[in-house]
Amino acid sequence: MRASFLPLAFVLLSPAFAAEPQIIGEKNGKDIVTVRAPEAATSKQALPFFPGISNRNAGAKNLSLLKVVIPPGGSAQAHVHKGYESAIYLLQGSVETRYGEHLEKSVVNVAGDFIYIPADVPHQPTNLSRTEPAVAIVARNDGDEQEHVILLPKK
Repeated sequence: MRASFLPLAFVLLSPAFAAEPQIIGEKNGKDIVTVRAPEAATSKQALPFFPGISNRNAGAKNLSLLKVVIPPGGSAQAHVHKGYESAIYLLQGSVETRYGEHLEKSVVNVAGDFIYIPADVPHQPTNLSRTEPAVAIVARNDGDEQEHVILLPKK
């Protein structure tokens, strides 16, 4: 069986936003900033995501936080986060994540799991349900979360 988790990769963005998020507060490093993401964008990994905290949205320098959705039966394109770690909390669903140099390893995660992906580990999450989306919250120690996403060649 394949591994499950949302690479927040889970998640990976292609900054083509349908609607810009609403930003409340000043990105000056002194104010609290609230980000309201009205609609999903599409990540580099070809998954719907809701842009949250990042350098672009909130002025964060060393972290990003977003919600990622893997549609029923969907999968992210295989990728790595070059030089950055990821932490994921799977809110809903079951996800198999293939990982390793040749995606030869696998882990299956279920709602409620906390997932850690070390920097530079190739991975590809797949929603195991054909009827329900998988939803995850993804955190990364990178303020520009999509900038360091490297897509792997399709096989």
